[in-house]
Amino acid sequence: MNRRSSPERRQTPGVVSREALPISSTRGAERSIVVLATFPDSERSAEDELGELSALTQSSGAVVVASVQQNRPSPDGAYFIGRGKTAELGEVCARTQAEVVVFGHDLSPAQGRNLERELKVRVIDRTQLIMDLFASRAQTHQARLQVELAQLQYLLPRLRRMWTHLDRFRGGVGLRGPGETQLESDRRSIRRRIDELKERLRLVERQHELHRSARVGRFQVGLIGYTNAGKSTLFNGLTGSGVLTEDRPFSTLDTRTKTWKLPNGPSVLLSDTIGFVHRLPHHLIASFHATLAEAVEADLLLHVVDGSSRDVALRIQSVVDVLRAIGAEDRPRLLVFNKIDRVQDRVLLGAGGSDSVLISAHTGAGLELLQQRVVQLWRRSLTPVRLRIPAAEVGLLSQMRCAAELSEPDFDGQFFRTDGLVPSEWLGILRRFVLDPADGVNGRPGLLPRRPDPITER
Repeated sequence: MNRRSSPERRQTPGVVSREALPISSTRGAERSIVVLATFPDSERSAEDELGELSALTQSSGAVVVASVQQNRPSPDGAYFIGRGKTAELGEVCARTQAEVVVFGHDLSPAQGRNLERELKVRVIDRTQLIMDLFASRAQTHQARLQVELAQLQYLLPRLRRMWTHLDRFRGGVGLRGPGETQLESDRRSIRRRIDELKERLRLVERQHELHRSARVGRFQVGLIGYTNAGKSTLFNGLTGSGVLTEDRPFSTLDTRTKTWKLPNGPSVLLSDTIGFVHRLPHHLIASFHATLAEAVEADLLLHVVDGSSRDVALRIQSVVDVLRAIGAEDRPRLLVFNKIDRVQDRVLLGAGGSDSVLISAHTGAGLELLQQRVVQLWRRSLTPVRLRIPAAEVGLLSQMRCAAELSEPDFDGQFFRTDGLVPSEWLGILRRFVLDPADGVNGRPGLLPRRPDPITER
């Protein structure tokens, strides 16, 4: 839309304002301004940061009517962007009739309070925005508990700037002592609620541990990656599921696990986990520990990367940082560069060699190679054995077929003899049936030399 320049409108040095939509087209959605301060040690370009911040804001249901960016040597203690720039931001708020200002950084309680007083609009920071997104996406009981816990932990030190107290968390008659202020009452109520949520989530985590213990011996693969990298689309393509896929951040929060039948391989368990983001709030990492435990327990992590993004390296590192925070940094990982149908030069993406695969979950390109690589990595995790199983224990053979690779058994009327590759978790169960490869009769314990991998040999 062409706009006629106005003599009253002035461009202030150091602040870039982009008015995006006319007022009439934003009815029903909160009008927001996104604000970013760039410092000398900033890891990303201002354009990439503003783009992601705008996408997160729009995904929350607001309309971005302007963006403001400022270069600073360091944050201002009172306003983060300084008193003068705060006054200029106030003019942008008045001109665009904004209702909320979203900062791309975390603000201290004092900074948030000062900004709201000066701008006369609601001010939220990056952590609040992401937690609001999580709250709007939470579908299951567990996800809602996790989001509420993160929100309350974030809110507790910031109660002073709340315009209204939290009635739904207040206690009953007799809980407030003599002379206790409303602020202190709210703090006590929130702390009690935090303790309650932590206990309920501990119960949920114990239930998850029981479910995971039932999967022992099954090869488990977890999909991880930056938000909107295409994990859910890949999950649907590999398992035939109907998980919600949308071109926006944090489409789903709940971990889903389905059976994935690999060609010339086993049926493995594939889990689609929540997406990560640069500087994911630590409150959310702690609260979603039960959900992220799927990544900690996985035998293999498929790290899905949006190959078409301009800051691929930083997005990869952001995911690695979260893995380190949850204790999953050392899990076996395979880089899966997705969306290659949007990439012109794929040479740089393939620099990872055998530790990476190029695919397009949308078109299906590269999925066959991905499955071959997973089969190869699955075989590497197994132990070769020679077994002699009594006819009375034949049920073991059928149980192992979903998690092991066995040759056609030879039955002599009393025993089934077979060679195969089995998960290490099965060795304890099979110990009395394992034969020394030099003696297939007496049953002396022993393991077979590892067979060459046909994919590697090719």
